[in-house]
Amino acid sequence: MRSQTAMAEISWSGSRQDQRALAERHDWGSLQGLEQLWGQLAELYGEATALDAPHAKPPEQLSFNALHRRIEQAAAGFSALGVRPGDVVGLFSENSPRWLVADQALMRLGAADAVRGSSAPVDELRYIAADSQAVALVLESADLLQELKLSSELLGQLRFVVLLQGDRGSVVPVVPCFTWEELMQRGASAPAPAWPEGGEQRLATVLYTSGTTGRPKGVPLTHANLLQQLRHLGVAVAPRPGDRVLSVLPIWHAYERSAEYFLLSCGCEQTYTTLKQLRPDLQRVRPHYLISVPRLWEALLSGFEDALAAMPASRAKLLRSALALSRFHCLARRVAADRTLAPESKRGRALSAAGALISWPLHALAGQLFWPKVRSQLIGGRLRTAISGGGALAMHVDGFFEAIGIELLVGYGLTETSPVLTCRRRWNNRRGSSGQPLPGTAIKIVDPESGAVLGIGERGKVLAKGTQVMGGYLGKPEATAKVLDAQGWFDTGDLGQLLADGTLVLTGRAKDTIVLSSGENIEPGPLEECLVACTLVEQVMLVGQDRKALGALVVPRIEALNAYAQEQGLPPLQGAVADPALLKALTSRLNRRLQARPGSRPDERLAGLALVEPFSIDNGLLTQTLKQKRDRIADRDASAIASIYSR
Repeated sequence: MRSQTAMAEISWSGSRQDQRALAERHDWGSLQGLEQLWGQLAELYGEATALDAPHAKPPEQLSFNALHRRIEQAAAGFSALGVRPGDVVGLFSENSPRWLVADQALMRLGAADAVRGSSAPVDELRYIAADSQAVALVLESADLLQELKLSSELLGQLRFVVLLQGDRGSVVPVVPCFTWEELMQRGASAPAPAWPEGGEQRLATVLYTSGTTGRPKGVPLTHANLLQQLRHLGVAVAPRPGDRVLSVLPIWHAYERSAEYFLLSCGCEQTYTTLKQLRPDLQRVRPHYLISVPRLWEALLSGFEDALAAMPASRAKLLRSALALSRFHCLARRVAADRTLAPESKRGRALSAAGALISWPLHALAGQLFWPKVRSQLIGGRLRTAISGGGALAMHVDGFFEAIGIELLVGYGLTETSPVLTCRRRWNNRRGSSGQPLPGTAIKIVDPESGAVLGIGERGKVLAKGTQVMGGYLGKPEATAKVLDAQGWFDTGDLGQLLADGTLVLTGRAKDTIVLSSGENIEPGPLEECLVACTLVEQVMLVGQDRKALGALVVPRIEALNAYAQEQGLPPLQGAVADPALLKALTSRLNRRLQARPGSRPDERLAGLALVEPFSIDNGLLTQTLKQKRDRIADRDASAIASIYSR
């Protein structure tokens, strides 16, 4: 590692532990493209299961040998239909083995795919097809083709459509339309295509930003971008061949996609599930690895709290006391080992070491009596490592999984960075941080106004540079110039600070900053993490731009809030309507939480709140990785926001 401790710029070549971890993994250094991976995996793992899709129609299970054969066959089929090196094909579908086969078959030809889920708005899919200049479409089903209602301009650029599931049904083809079976039949009788030329710098895929504001932007990623992730994610996790992985995130998203390529390269067995089937599949699959976003880990914690609420009072009290004790022990141990975000004095570390030693027997007892059962009921009991990405993980959630004995690692990155820039290591797992950079990655912190590099521990805008960073947005030079400078530094738009050991700590999003009428800048992310830790709150979004004070849109946990109202002698909710006295009491309770935050400021208080309907993917208020679309939420709940300030 080379670091500049006077200025907050870290160029990370890898610690000794990183180098040792990577030395134990296949380095895949000879690959010139991702498409070369699958033949080598077939030789290594043969008939071992690679993919399992029990909920697909029909259900599918593929060995590494079968996966390789199908990729080759599909590649020959696409070639027979006229796909050529350099072409882009739109791939709009949900998770399935056929998605991965199509994805890699196109790369096998030297082509690329522009990807999105089939549940995205149809106008967005039409935009992506046009913007990427797709020569063909691979779609989930005939229903999606019918919904798209392709324009004459799009029809003019498309050579064919392939349907991954089902038949053509009653759809009248406006371009040549083939079922998956027909594509594979063509591939079975067609010659194997030539291997693509051009090396790692070839275009591999075009991903589109989540579109939380405005039109999504195309992010072209090369094979070099993707292979950087494949070669370096082993610093965080050490899967073994045959380990089971449960996949719930959309496969087309950069985070899930890079993780899936990496885990399959390690010989893992990947099972596709859905949000509806997640809980039963956790018990059926009993995964060793689970990769998801903060919202899922929050939901698992909520499930534990719901189970506590349903228990007899004496048992619930015992478990809460045990959890508090285990949290204390883990925090004391972290402070003693200097694994917190703030430096601790020698005396403080010594006192924490004593506290960890004193609390260890009871924590160990809880680890024998309670936590194995909790882990089994929550996640199947075999989870070796949990990985969270796609957003900041609240400290209370992080601490819960640590307390019950689950190693939860956090990674950070963006679509534009393939996506992982930094990740926590098992040997340096600082709770509340985003970890250290991947090897070959540089991070620096700059002043948002002047661009000057700031010192270690100072907060500013996070810039990144590395092989995983895109070369620019598709067809948008002005947008590219705003985020990429001449030296290759990418402006993430995130705010944060670097610790002396290279650990990145995020503090908010530059564009999410709320500026009060007083001129005070408020970063909503950390405050929302604090508020959602309240057992009465399911979701929350802060508002207050150009207002005198903050307000909150709160999605309540209805049963818990009604129980709280009864305790306080206040009227319960009447449908979705809350008595003003209940709103006032809830506001006071949440303000006490904010006031108790370390480093709390007077401006970080709520003038009031409003109860609103949930934010979800289905109602368009969350992205596929469960990030809030803040502008859309503000539009939907404009009257609720107005009511906060009218009071």
